[in-house]
Amino acid sequence: MKKNVILISILTVLLNCGLSARTIKGTVISLDDSKAIAGASIILKSNPGIGTTTDNKGNYSIQAVNTDILVFSFVGMKTEEVNVGNKTIINVALESDALFLVVDDIEIAECEELKYDKSRPMVSSYRVRGKKMHAEYSTTAFYLPAEDFNREGYSAIHENGYKDAIKTPLSTFSIDVDAASYSNMRRFLNNGQKPPTDAVRIEEMINYFNYDYPQPDNGHPFAIVQELANCPWNNESMLLHIGLQGEKIAMDNLPASNIVFLIDVSGSMSSPDKLPLLKKAFKMLVQQLREEDRVAIVVYAGSSGLVLPSTSGSKKQTIVNSLDKLQSGGSTAGAAGLKLAYQVASENFIEDGNNRIILATDGDFNVGQSSNAEMERLIEKERERGTFISVLGFGTGNYMDDKMEIIADKGNGNYAYIDNIMEAKKVLVNEFGGTLFTIAKDVKIQIEFNPQVVESYRLIGYENRLLNDEDFADDKKDAGELGSGHTVTALYEIKLANTSTLKKNDLKYQTTKLNTLAKEGDELATVKFRYKKPKEITSILLEEVIPYRNNYANDMSDNFRFSAAVAGFGLLLRDSQYKGNITHKSLINLAITAKGKDAEGYRSEFIQLIKLAEQL
Repeated sequence: MKKNVILISILTVLLNCGLSARTIKGTVISLDDSKAIAGASIILKSNPGIGTTTDNKGNYSIQAVNTDILVFSFVGMKTEEVNVGNKTIINVALESDALFLVVDDIEIAECEELKYDKSRPMVSSYRVRGKKMHAEYSTTAFYLPAEDFNREGYSAIHENGYKDAIKTPLSTFSIDVDAASYSNMRRFLNNGQKPPTDAVRIEEMINYFNYDYPQPDNGHPFAIVQELANCPWNNESMLLHIGLQGEKIAMDNLPASNIVFLIDVSGSMSSPDKLPLLKKAFKMLVQQLREEDRVAIVVYAGSSGLVLPSTSGSKKQTIVNSLDKLQSGGSTAGAAGLKLAYQVASENFIEDGNNRIILATDGDFNVGQSSNAEMERLIEKERERGTFISVLGFGTGNYMDDKMEIIADKGNGNYAYIDNIMEAKKVLVNEFGGTLFTIAKDVKIQIEFNPQVVESYRLIGYENRLLNDEDFADDKKDAGELGSGHTVTALYEIKLANTSTLKKNDLKYQTTKLNTLAKEGDELATVKFRYKKPKEITSILLEEVIPYRNNYANDMSDNFRFSAAVAGFGLLLRDSQYKGNITHKSLINLAITAKGKDAEGYRSEFIQLIKLAEQL
């Protein structure tokens, strides 16, 4: 009996020893060239939240038990799984994740093998097979011939027309703080090209600039301003200017951030205006982080991988070193990267903090086996859980503007296009709070025009932000977000009513009778705003009356006149039927008189762009 007890005790000790966690060390190298892989991901298969990455020499260290399985992965490499067992050292060589291209009826001699050139993105290794060959031939560095192409994608914009105020008195839309269209337009002009018509979103051009609006003092997260004056490009119209100023929160008072950089490192990102510029941009952002902020880095190409686990903002050099290691190569499979980024964000979620993914890509965002609809549902679901996603676009040629705009819209984030290092500074340094910290979500605007004063009206821009009138009071309807310190501006072109010949509603089954308040003619319109606090699901309503005053443009603020100049330039670029008598020269004069302090030089640059467009 005593012997049995001793034997059971010994077995128990052995089992416990076998299952106790111990340190596993090793090195990860490339099977192709035997070089160390820095930034390779090692996780526990049974618990993906536990993991590490290799250092500059490919070394790693992780705690595991005998029954664990280690999963080794890196972008462009095949994933390897290794049973821990009784091992204490596990070295792994990862194989390239080659694609296989079947080329029927083509002999190998017809395939040109190009020499390795770092300036050209490698598409993938290929195995080529032809019907006339009796064997398969592999290449270690096979490139597709370079081609001049442009398959940039933009959603069609159908300009807002005039609405009859007596038949359609309500105008409802979501705010838009995106500014990608402006910097993208600038990129075209600086390259000596006129931007595609659908690349010109006038509201994003207007909202690229900050305006000198007062800070809120009404107990709400934004202040409201309004101005009315003659329209600079149409003497028979008025221009209504409505502005929102988001509360600017001091950096020290901002909530802690849990940020995941989701970075496209596919072959298309190799050019200098893509991954190299992206690295410089993110390094700027890293310098803004505080100790309580955390950053993880997820990359995707042929496969996705965790390059840097969630790391304190105090370890800036560690984050920067991880960015420096990134290299481009392989195909694009964005869905896997997106799912991994959300997983990492969820594992490090900060209650009452700022939980956000920042996707950086040239927009060639293939979703692999997932559909676009599935991707959008994932983004919407995570949005409701409190993780937002912002998008930074880079590069030219295959720039998918339409897809990136949808991702940011669905994910309660904002969308910017980075065409140079100064734009990176603007978005990620100067406007750091507005880019990352939401102070009001689902912000909607609804204006009811007084038909006694307004015959017809036209909202300038916001075509893809229009809402149904009933959506205004529907708290389930998604709308735009306002960041710390952000400004939002909307312009309406208005034709005044002639009270002696006021139109009547000629509908068959209803009539419109103007009440006494309308007939007094002192009110142009009533504007309503709805918004939610970032963590709440019920909206708050604000309402203001817009009085009717017959002012002139030269009596207006710099904000009014400069926003009008930007809108007018957008109308010219689009060759809009509503551009009236505006010219490049009149816009230049208008912008010069409204330039103001212009501390960062953005308004001066805008004037130069008008001059450049005139020459084109």
